[in-house]
Amino acid sequence: MTVFVFLASLLGAMALGMPIAFSLLVSGVALMWHLDLFDAQILAQNVINGADSFPLLAVPFFMLAGEIMNVGGLSRRIVALALTLVGHKRGGLGFVTIVAACLMAALSGSAVADTAALAALLLPMMVAAGHDRARSGGLIASAGIIAPIIPPSIGFVVFGVAANVSISKLFLAGIVPGLLMGVSIAVAWWWVARREAVTPPPRADATQRWRALRESAWALFLPVIVLVGLKMGVFTPTEAAVVAAVYALFVAVFVYRELKPAQLVEVFVASARTTAVIMFLVAAAMVSAWLITVAQIPAQVVALLEPFMHNQTLLLVVIMLLVMVVGTALDMTPTILIMTPVLMPVVKAAGIDPVYFGVLFMINNAIGLVTPPVGTVLNVVAGVGRMKMDEVTRGVLPFMTAQFVVLFLLVLFPALVLAPARWLAQ
Repeated sequence: MTVFVFLASLLGAMALGMPIAFSLLVSGVALMWHLDLFDAQILAQNVINGADSFPLLAVPFFMLAGEIMNVGGLSRRIVALALTLVGHKRGGLGFVTIVAACLMAALSGSAVADTAALAALLLPMMVAAGHDRARSGGLIASAGIIAPIIPPSIGFVVFGVAANVSISKLFLAGIVPGLLMGVSIAVAWWWVARREAVTPPPRADATQRWRALRESAWALFLPVIVLVGLKMGVFTPTEAAVVAAVYALFVAVFVYRELKPAQLVEVFVASARTTAVIMFLVAAAMVSAWLITVAQIPAQVVALLEPFMHNQTLLLVVIMLLVMVVGTALDMTPTILIMTPVLMPVVKAAGIDPVYFGVLFMINNAIGLVTPPVGTVLNVVAGVGRMKMDEVTRGVLPFMTAQFVVLFLLVLFPALVLAPARWLAQ
């Protein structure tokens, strides 16, 4: 009955058109009434405690770094570098998109920011070259969701806080799976683009490649600073976010000189707005998370999944299928905040490595950003590219399928995640 009250109140509030954060608060209040625990002070205290977290300070600074990166010319130089490296190959602009997405993912950690930049820069070029518009939009959308996997990742920060898992370990464990996602859509793009009669751009000579590398060097140095600093223990993920924001600001203002002082207020306000949405979601979800624990819902879920507990692989397949279904209706951050307190006790009871589960969970949530009907990243591509939603949905299907294949390969072969993560953590 408790689970029914929680789900009915949450889904009912969402069906009425309430924002997710307010729907979470409604479900929390409904659970309080059901458990005869309603107290406005407890409600307020949990909301405040939900946002009162030092690791969550990484979110506004990574968001700020992403905004600065797009406005300050870092994204454009990354795309230019990828164009000189692989643009001349058959279907080269698609491979440029994938390479640029992987490089940009190591700068911002935001799927929405990266996708918006890629769509604005590359979608017109791909359409002008003769590529199918829907397929090009789908490729850009699927490339954009690599950002939450390759560090620094805002999603890993939120999951690490919600699950009480090391964010540094999650960052390092996400590198190889993120690159595998890029490889999977590169294979899918090669398969679907081989029939297109598109003339690729001319091959860049050594001088052009060197110029592009030299101009993008400052941008490429940002992920090196973050990853080396985390691995060497120089700073925490939160401090790494501050370093990333300050470094991006320095490069954009003083090196590339594309970010003018008059634009700073606009950049700060844009990142603050996005941060406010995420932080309010986290704060509202803490009420439901506390009540979920008090109501012993995780124990009920553990009992429900008891038949699968003896087989970790089978259990993970069931959980991933469940998250896939939820991901079609909810955005990434609400899914993380709602599902994590329910699933983590199950994962721990089954003896599954929390970092390994966190990577699989985040990949599934990232793919959820391109699964209709919600598909936040699909909406970004449709908006920037002035396309219909069903066009982008049709175009993303082969690439989304390839990424789901990678997800279930990681479920079947945990060493693909754990072995590189242990090596990088040494």
